[in-house]
Amino acid sequence: MTHEEHHAAKTLGIGKAIAVLTSGGDAQGMNAAVRAVVRVGIFTGARVFFVHEGYQGLVDGGDHIKEATWESVSMMLQLGGTVIGSARCKDFREREGRLRAAYNLVKRGITNLCVIGGDGSLTGADTFRSEWSDLLSDLQKAGKITDEEATKSSYLNIVGLVGSIDNDFCGTDMTIGTDSALHRIMEIVDAITTTAQSHQRTFVLEVMGRHCGYLALVTSLSCGADWVFIPECPPDDDWEEHLCRRLSETRTRGSRLNIIIVAEGAIDKNGKPITSEDIKNLVVKRLGYDTRVTVLGHVQRGGTPSAFDRILGSRMGVEAVMALLEGTPDTPACVVSLSGNQAVRLPLMECVQVTKDVTKAMDEKKFDEALKLRGRSFMNNWEVYKLLAHVRPPVSKSGSHTVAVMNVGAPAAGMNAAVRSTVRIGLIQGNRVLVVHDGFEGLAKGQIEEAGWSYVGGWTGQGGSKLGTKRTLPKKSFEQISANITKFNIQGLVIIGGFETCDRIKQSAAGTKRRVFIIETMGGYCGYLATMAGLAAGADAAYIFEEPFTIRDLQANVEHLVQKMKTTVKRGLVLRNEKCNENYTTDFIFNLYSEEGKGIFDSRKNVLGHMQQGGSPTPFDRNFATKMGAKAMNWMSGKIKESYRNGRIFANTPDSGCVLGMRKRALVFQPVAELKDQTDFEHRIPKEQWWLKLRPILKILAKYEIDLDTSDHAHLEHITRKRSGEAAV
Repeated sequence: MTHEEHHAAKTLGIGKAIAVLTSGGDAQGMNAAVRAVVRVGIFTGARVFFVHEGYQGLVDGGDHIKEATWESVSMMLQLGGTVIGSARCKDFREREGRLRAAYNLVKRGITNLCVIGGDGSLTGADTFRSEWSDLLSDLQKAGKITDEEATKSSYLNIVGLVGSIDNDFCGTDMTIGTDSALHRIMEIVDAITTTAQSHQRTFVLEVMGRHCGYLALVTSLSCGADWVFIPECPPDDDWEEHLCRRLSETRTRGSRLNIIIVAEGAIDKNGKPITSEDIKNLVVKRLGYDTRVTVLGHVQRGGTPSAFDRILGSRMGVEAVMALLEGTPDTPACVVSLSGNQAVRLPLMECVQVTKDVTKAMDEKKFDEALKLRGRSFMNNWEVYKLLAHVRPPVSKSGSHTVAVMNVGAPAAGMNAAVRSTVRIGLIQGNRVLVVHDGFEGLAKGQIEEAGWSYVGGWTGQGGSKLGTKRTLPKKSFEQISANITKFNIQGLVIIGGFETCDRIKQSAAGTKRRVFIIETMGGYCGYLATMAGLAAGADAAYIFEEPFTIRDLQANVEHLVQKMKTTVKRGLVLRNEKCNENYTTDFIFNLYSEEGKGIFDSRKNVLGHMQQGGSPTPFDRNFATKMGAKAMNWMSGKIKESYRNGRIFANTPDSGCVLGMRKRALVFQPVAELKDQTDFEHRIPKEQWWLKLRPILKILAKYEIDLDTSDHAHLEHITRKRSGEAAV
């Protein structure tokens, strides 16, 4: 990365103008994207315009198209919906409307358009782009624009960001708003489960998704539902029998609660709708269970965006500006999206085409094809759901292997979901499954018991670790451990835990004036939490161990905040990772800020501590843990079969001990032996951290003059190729 290239990012936008609009249904996290587009646009030297009320504002012009400033997007990050408004627009569908829109853009010298919306909105943008030169020549003929204006605006760049709570856009792993919608749904499911535990009840829950069953599917995985109805996979013809049998089996196993999730577009094999009322009537008539229907409706779009959506929106916004400013007349309109933890660019029309192909396949009743077109991640969800909800565990355990499951390290939300799916998948494969209490200590003391199917019932939504976990390492008690492994005939061990993780930072510093919050987060020496929380909360600085800082940096940050208090934005937020520096403690930083900020701002400090490990797991953690558990147990069974000879297991290859985790775009098993070289054991962190690349974004969004390293930016890919290699999460 040369210095010239570095400098290029700062001057990339000089003389250019970008317009940003939100269109179609609103989704939480759109504001985070708008904020990032505005701030990164301004950082590159471009002028950025808001278009209010979606395409309607583009057609009407006038005050609907306003130049944005740095301050005009502060305080937007934590708001749900879209601040600049969104409207369905009939005028833009007509050529006359698009002609007016083109006129409004040309007059302001805007040739870059960033559209945040669903597939309809993005298709509209592509039509607009393909007609651009014809529209300009019409305007020239009518004498509405000069030849010079036409030359200056000779081509239009378009980049789309998908904002849709349904996650129904092909080619993107997650669309903006999906995660927050899942949060809303899970809050309600958790509330319902408590009342249903008191009374024996069956709940039918209807969630959004006219053509796409993503929300329904992930909800059912995250709450361990008995059944899910989604448009892509209609149930077999005798589904009424099967459903009633399934519900009564759950009851006989001792569960007091049945949950059935229905996507609003659910259909049977003949394309006839299956409504939540139909299901309720069926259950009442055949089984006589007390059954309630809850239709969630617009509450799923409401509320504040989750941390994931804020980070997703912010990262996509940055990538969108880069894609626009690097665009040429030959680059196709693209969509910016996330695959695994990498930002990618995909041709807009390819994604729209595949999304349309799904609907077409469903209309033609080619449901298997529709499922394939949704991508591997969706198919994986469906496979795990079918295993956990529909397969009966075998009764006999003859010829089975014994696998034990345990938790180690600090408790983390989502551990229980992983234990539940590991135990159940193990049982489905005909294994004997043991659970170990209290980590390695319990393994040494023999605190081990056999787990049946209902042992882990209802564990998905519970925080902490139900099996108990201790931070003791196995070193001292290897002899007892190996004796117990022999005694209980344990042939495989699934360990859930490790260098501690946690997905919760809850702190908002809004509403107060002239105040700087200094917040200490956990994470040992690893700065991931502080960095990601900083992105999600719009922090001014985040101090971490991986990026050493000096007193001069602290001074520069204080000075920066003093300047900030002179603008209309009168709040500051500073995050400090607990072990970022042994001398510059949270108290030291607090005292420094208090002294330097006298008369300008006052400071408050807060050490978050163990509340970060508390609470019930987020939908993402439940779903991710469930799939990780299933994947680990499948791998384990395969490995045991591979290395089983003459009644004994030979586990002497490096890959007989692996760690399962996300690498760039895929979940991979890596031998522990290989990971040794990549790990800094003293500080218990990897030597290379993928998220360090996101740190410059944090600083740019906080208005620091720094260089943005764009060497690792996303290149345009094709969606067809992505199918085979995408993250199978």
